[in-house]
Amino acid sequence: MRLLARASAATLSAATALALATACGMLPEDAPDSTAPYARLTGPEVVNKALAATRAAKSVRMAVETTSPEGPVEAFVATDIRGACTVTLSLGATGTMELVRTGGTVRIRSDIGTTATAPAATAKTATDTAGRAGRWTKPAPGDHHAELAERYCDRETFLGPLAPQSGTARKGRTTAPGSDAPALTVTGKAAEGKWAAAIATTGKPFLLKLELRLPHGGTGGGGSTPATVEFSAFDQPFTANAPRT
Repeated sequence: MRLLARASAATLSAATALALATACGMLPEDAPDSTAPYARLTGPEVVNKALAATRAAKSVRMAVETTSPEGPVEAFVATDIRGACTVTLSLGATGTMELVRTGGTVRIRSDIGTTATAPAATAKTATDTAGRAGRWTKPAPGDHHAELAERYCDRETFLGPLAPQSGTARKGRTTAPGSDAPALTVTGKAAEGKWAAAIATTGKPFLLKLELRLPHGGTGGGGSTPATVEFSAFDQPFTANAPRT
């Protein structure tokens, strides 16, 4: 009887300690909880699984929101693992550009505002771009808008900056970021602030949303700018048709 009483007392003490630790927030942030199916994984392990799954997807669509010296930037991207890609790039009042990449060939179609404001534009190039407006053409050398649009074709543009920061990941709650798909929220720190990701909790562990700072490229200068990327349509059939020029 004494042994049973001691065992009961020990069990009660352990349960009390556990309750107190939970109430005081003393449990490890990666302890099993509502983050299933990632309950047994640490934050960094979850992020690395998400990166691997998103990189391996046969195709994916991405909606990008960021800024540039020319104003707000929005891009809608569809791309597959072979490199085929379509991009619609909007730069606020500057203009809009469409890009299609297939078989290693790139073609663009843009309005006058987008092409005429390229950094090296002169009176002659402005006239030339006005003549090309609305038609599918080969990008002109040094067209940084076309370079930016094509860079968005590569999902690594967004996944690459996250990979070195995965070690700072901390698991959060399960939410539904802008859709009905449940996702685990993961946050972390970077050299220039914080990042956040939403990772699917059903099916493959794809990245559904990513908020981070992207290095400047094609717009001049160094530093970085905040960006939000939403990923969808994983592994769905996708074909980039070469436009007639």
